[in-house]
Amino acid sequence: MENLKIYAIASDPIYIGTGGYTIGRVDNTIVRDPTTQIPKIPGSSFAGTMRFYMALVLQSAFKDDYKKDLKNRKDKKMEELLNEGQNIQNWMKYEGNRYALMKCAGQDDNPNEYYENYQEIEKIDEVNSGHCGHCIVCQTFGYSKNKRSRSQQGIAFFSDLNILFFPVYTRFGVKWITSPQVLEFAGIEFKDVDSGNGEEVIMVVENVQKNDTETKTINLGWINLPYKTNKIETLPLKGLDQYIEKHITNNSVIVPDSLISHIINSNLEVRTSVSINPLTGAARESALFTSEAIPRGTVFYGEIRLIDRPLAKDMINLCDIKEALELSSKYYESFGIGGMTTRGFGRIKMFISSDDNKQ
Repeated sequence: MENLKIYAIASDPIYIGTGGYTIGRVDNTIVRDPTTQIPKIPGSSFAGTMRFYMALVLQSAFKDDYKKDLKNRKDKKMEELLNEGQNIQNWMKYEGNRYALMKCAGQDDNPNEYYENYQEIEKIDEVNSGHCGHCIVCQTFGYSKNKRSRSQQGIAFFSDLNILFFPVYTRFGVKWITSPQVLEFAGIEFKDVDSGNGEEVIMVVENVQKNDTETKTINLGWINLPYKTNKIETLPLKGLDQYIEKHITNNSVIVPDSLISHIINSNLEVRTSVSINPLTGAARESALFTSEAIPRGTVFYGEIRLIDRPLAKDMINLCDIKEALELSSKYYESFGIGGMTTRGFGRIKMFISSDDNKQ
């Protein structure tokens, strides 16, 4: 088994709705962790978008003559099916990829179809078919067929993406808040940092002034809290961009576990929208609604666990799956995740690295 560490920073506000309307601060609420009430990106949203992006990358690698018609792929080497001018990686040459269709990305339209025999590729109906069951997308994320054929759980297990650092505007500029418990859950250890007393927070600075005993406060949204300063040499965020890591290291504030949920939820982005009548060009009556979102600049953490299956005959190499995930994650910077991605929401930058915890 191999663990992949995920860090991500939001380039746009992120909206993962709960569905429907609620009575409260806003109409359209976002998904929260039920125990901490801190917003998050569910692992199902993460895995679903990653599956689509991996299928998109794979289909883009095929030459135009081989993208849709599987009959043309028969008796051809995988190298002959792929575009020569593009950055072709080893995972794209995986033999099972000759059966791949864009339908491998979403829900199986025809789960009772039988595709066991590799020699019957010319019999596959690319219009009325479902998951192929052979390509890297189906191998990584899983597929389900009828009793006569194979069904297989995916190799990759996606966790939720939880908030690690949350940006809050203060009179000292933007600061990224976190808490000891959040850091512990993320497996990050702050060395040589004292914990605050009561509601006192720790503001990380580059230079700590000695013999400074004056009581100071910092506003984190609506709340004003006493703080003391501390210096942190490095922040163990392996895989995260060094510029982002350094910037956050020098602008982070560690708040008590009892307050972080309140501070985050009171500093979410709230956007007010209204439906427009296309005939009059004016706002529809009673069509005003509000939506909340996780603001841009928020840093998330999570993991993808890859499980090896040594008894499988056509098991794809885990290193190939990691390369496929890394390349596919670039699409998050353009197409994003969650809802309202066509209206300024959703873009996020992913950083994937090995966790040095191969078992």
